[in-house]
Amino acid sequence: MATYVLIHGGAADSWCWGPLAAELRDRGHEVVAPDLPCDDESAGLAEYADAVVEAIGDRGELVVVAHSFGGFTGPLVCDRVPVDLLVMLQAQVPAPGESPGEWWDNTGYGPARREADLRRGIAEGTEEDPRSFFLHDTPAALAAELLAEHQRGQAATPFGKSWPLDAWPKVPTRFLVASDDRFFPAEFMRRVVVERLGFQPDEMPGDHLPMLGHPKELAERLEAYRAEL
Repeated sequence: MATYVLIHGGAADSWCWGPLAAELRDRGHEVVAPDLPCDDESAGLAEYADAVVEAIGDRGELVVVAHSFGGFTGPLVCDRVPVDLLVMLQAQVPAPGESPGEWWDNTGYGPARREADLRRGIAEGTEEDPRSFFLHDTPAALAAELLAEHQRGQAATPFGKSWPLDAWPKVPTRFLVASDDRFFPAEFMRRVVVERLGFQPDEMPGDHLPMLGHPKELAERLEAYRAEL
């Protein structure tokens, strides 16, 4: 039995992991999905990692899954506790010394997003509805609940401080791209993963939150990664 440690992204809470957590528990695993202090202006990435490490406690056989902005926290956890596997799920990949606020320009996110938007017929500067932008592949009831009850403010504090690691932690790492995400376009994510992690990512269907739209497939992919160890 493994312990899956699920790290959510920015301006969110751990509710988004519910369907995936159920799939993993049905397979006999333990799931730890803490809420990060993302709306606390006094909390930075160190405090985010503290929250995860505290939630892990003395559990072992850890598989860390980091989503979106959680990509800055997941490797910090791996640097502090023994982890068998890190899976980056449509996650931001930090570079040593880079702050989350610098990530966007450093990766060329803006031009990449504009190109992806134009390919799907969205003019520059268009304000898109969150439902169609982030959650177009998520079941309607889950998307509505997320938007109504599980959005949180995102404090600015973590974005101004450098990511503290000198190198990527020495832990087996996999990356899953959500091929239908409109926020982090797949072509952009593939490039960032190759440039920063040195390998080609795997892909699965889904918008920015594939754990809501495709929890069974995601669980199967995580289990397949674990079986390769």
